Amino acid sequence: MEHKRNVVALHGREADARLRRLPQQKQPVTLSDVVVSYLETLGVEYVFGIPGGAIEPLYNAFARSERRGGLRAITVRHETSGAFAADGYHVATGKLGVVCATTGPGATNLVTGIASAQANRVPLLVLTAQTPLASHGRGAFQESTESGTDVIKLFEPITVYNSMISHPEQLENKLITAVMAALEHRGPAHLSLPADILGTASNQSSASWDLSRLTERSGFLDEASLQAFATRLYRARRPVFVIGDQSRLAIEEILDTAAVLNAEILTTPHGKGLVSPWHPRYRGVVGFAGHKSAVRLLAAPDVDMIVAVGTRLGDWETGGWDEKLLLNERLVHVEAERMLHARAPMASLHVAGDLQLVFSRVLTALQSANRSAQLDTRPYQLEHGELKFHFDLDDPAAYVSNSAPLKPQRLMRELPRLFPPATRYFADTGASFAWAIHYLHPAEERHKTARSVKGPLFRTCLEFASMGWAIGAVLGASLADRRPVVCITGDGSVLMSGQEFTVAVQERLPIVFVVLNDGALGMVKHGQRLTGAEPIGYDLPLVNFAAVARAMGGEGVIVREPRDLYELDVQSMIDRDGPTLIDVRIDPAEIPPIGTRIRSLANV
Repeated sequence: MEHKRNVVALHGREADARLRRLPQQKQPVTLSDVVVSYLETLGVEYVFGIPGGAIEPLYNAFARSERRGGLRAITVRHETSGAFAADGYHVATGKLGVVCATTGPGATNLVTGIASAQANRVPLLVLTAQTPLASHGRGAFQESTESGTDVIKLFEPITVYNSMISHPEQLENKLITAVMAALEHRGPAHLSLPADILGTASNQSSASWDLSRLTERSGFLDEASLQAFATRLYRARRPVFVIGDQSRLAIEEILDTAAVLNAEILTTPHGKGLVSPWHPRYRGVVGFAGHKSAVRLLAAPDVDMIVAVGTRLGDWETGGWDEKLLLNERLVHVEAERMLHARAPMASLHVAGDLQLVFSRVLTALQSANRSAQLDTRPYQLEHGELKFHFDLDDPAAYVSNSAPLKPQRLMRELPRLFPPATRYFADTGASFAWAIHYLHPAEERHKTARSVKGPLFRTCLEFASMGWAIGAVLGASLADRRPVVCITGDGSVLMSGQEFTVAVQERLPIVFVVLNDGALGMVKHGQRLTGAEPIGYDLPLVNFAAVARAMGGEGVIVREPRDLYELDVQSMIDRDGPTLIDVRIDPAEIPPIGTRIRSLANV
């Protein structure tokens, strides 16, 4: 059977190669080529979406770019997954994510993906086709103007920039504005592009202006708040650092500053993976699915300063906006985006500036005040022959349990042991991200003695929390960087978005999909039971996802108990040209660590 599947795939690729070798009709340079040229100047390597008639001129330009070694268009199976893939690409590279769709349902299918990027502050360029200008208001096929399904109005509340190009002369200025808005305001910027404008002949085939120079990251500092911050840190008796995901580029400076102060460290769910799980001053995750040790630390009466760095301070990052523990006068909010200071008006100090510059300057000031850093390069502490955590797990017995069916806590423990250091983990919405936030602790090899990581090892989607987000996001991340990547998802998300597995097959991406299979929408099931709600709507059929994966052209295996995990040939999975799905039959009785969410709902 394996041989037959490989032969079919080979024949398909050969037929595709023959088709590409057919003589191509020479096409004129169009404004679509100008759009692509600007993307190339930004270093964009991939765009995600689904082609269609109205957007064909842009795809023609993509094809020309690919032939000359430029960017490639990746065809996803649903447009929202394209937005998720662009999100994952941005996470892996720091570059602008780009997603495109045709008119009508192509554009409307993007709504969830765009809303997710808006909520999670992901810079995306969203390009949708529009019916030709002359046909507006005449009931054109898939018309997406104010006379049909108005995509401009539809996208208005979920974008940072949103405009239709109604004249060829507008294209470059509006494109530049959209890109800069996406990067500056960290969100999706949308351009609606009429098909006739996309196909308009152009005398130029390249960008007129250097967009990469315009979008260069330039640091800034608010000197007054910086001086006040340094003084406050110097005087603090017991400071605590709360680190969010936007701290990534400054993480070494931040942790060095914490070391000077002997400060204890927490991360938000988004910031997880930026600090070694074995760091002697790390006390775990604060907020959704967090650790009791984090709560105890924030509640300690002698903690006189809480430094929140690069965090959105949203609902699930603050435990439902907990004013007693976090959002109070002890808080100092350090953030590069001034707008986010509005989320913490009660903070005693707001520090605005490039985080790397802020902490470099503060560290220098503290060292000059004779509080020099003593960076501990000794191996981290061992306990029973294993590296020791300095935070609490809700259920340490389940974390090491050998029982069958497999405990999800034990699964999270074993994944970083099975996969190589620096493997990236994307956790999907539902019980999957609750289990992962609390019990999954990824690390690079150098974590054992060093103080920081290279890039984010963990990523989830909390604010909009779209099911299937991780299934799309890992596509973009794997294309951008072939380091091992694991998608932790649930059976509900796979039933919703599992068709994207075939993109990984087609692109030969060595992604490992770990499916928590309990025949239920786990977050719904356990949430209903914990809140006393009616038990309804959570049951799912127990699907053999390993068989589905094999039918789609990938590999699949079922895991039922801990010893099955150690029979997996993980090295083959991450070396192969294609995805693998691990169908994990988890214990359906285990309740995910969603207590903070339940308490938040109880207050509604």
